[in-house]
Amino acid sequence: MKNFSVRVSIRSTQELIWAFLTDASLYTRWNNTVEKVEGKIALGESVTVRPKMNPGRTFPVKVTVFESPRRMVWTGRMPLGLFKGERTFLLTPGSNERIDFSMREEYSGLMAPLICRSVPNLQPAFDEFARDLKRAAELKSEEL
Repeated sequence: MKNFSVRVSIRSTQELIWAFLTDASLYTRWNNTVEKVEGKIALGESVTVRPKMNPGRTFPVKVTVFESPRRMVWTGRMPLGLFKGERTFLLTPGSNERIDFSMREEYSGLMAPLICRSVPNLQPAFDEFARDLKRAAELKSEEL
C-alpha cells in the first residue's frame, strides 16, 4: 500500500514542537505546505486541511489519537471501510537535547488500491513540512 514518511531531529522541546503541531490557527505562519487549517486540533475534533499542493481541495480529518506531547493521529475515511488515510505525528526524545519528529501517512481499505493511483507523490510536501517545523521550533527555542 502507498505511504509517505519523514523524520527530522529538532533542537527544541517536545512541548514547544507540540504547540506548533496543535494550533491550527498558526499553521500558515510556519508551514509552507498548507493554505489553511481549520478546526480545533484535539481528541475527537474535526479538522479541515487545505493543502497548497491541491489548490481548491479540502481534506476533512478527525483527530483520533491525542497523547500530548508525544503522539497524534489524524484520520480521514470513507464509510464501510472502503478507504482510510491516517497521518501519525510522533515526538520522541533524541540525543543532545533534541527531539525526533516523525510523520507518516498510510492508506488502507477495499478501495485503497484504486484511490492510491490518483494520490500524487506527497514526499516533497512531507519533507518541506518537517523542514518548516524544524526551522520554526528552533527559532522559537532560541528566542526563549
